[in-house]
Amino acid sequence: MSRRSIIAAAGLAAAAGWGKFSAAQIAESDLPDAAEVMTRMAPVIAPPMVFTSAKGKRLTLADYAGHPLLVNLWATWCGPCVAELPSFASLAPRLKASDALILPISIDLEGAAAVAPFYTSHGITDLPILLDPNGDNMNVLNTDGIPVTIVINAAGQMVARLDGAANWNTGAVVEFMHGLRGKPPAAKKIFVPA
Repeated sequence: MSRRSIIAAAGLAAAAGWGKFSAAQIAESDLPDAAEVMTRMAPVIAPPMVFTSAKGKRLTLADYAGHPLLVNLWATWCGPCVAELPSFASLAPRLKASDALILPISIDLEGAAAVAPFYTSHGITDLPILLDPNGDNMNVLNTDGIPVTIVINAAGQMVARLDGAANWNTGAVVEFMHGLRGKPPAAKKIFVPA
């Protein structure tokens, strides 16, 4: 089964009410501190991710060069993603001093038609609507599940990754992101997608 088939099946199952899990069952405070559970790594060249804006403009991570980045793959039908996303929305204003940006990339098949109403209903105003309805970035990140988040320093090097949900709105995460502003060490290897 392809990743695209998994995404489609999961979206249909969620839409049909399959399973009893909901984000309402998990409070932001119940999620682990992202700074404590993310895997930190020697800097590597960031993966070649491609996605679009809500208006259909093609974007890559290079469009955000010079900024530390938190890049998150998520979907509106994913319970852990929905539980985690408010922590990104709360974190965004706290990162302005470090010039860091949060890039939540939705893999919802319906694209902006699913994400825009979700943002409105959850009062999310500080995050951009970014889209990958084909789920191509799941292949780029070599994952079959979401949420998955990567951290990229200002030089475009991936320095951390977390597969799964966490609370990103913590002092430790803010401190970590502030530390990514300076001149980073040279990347040790080139990212090679699996």
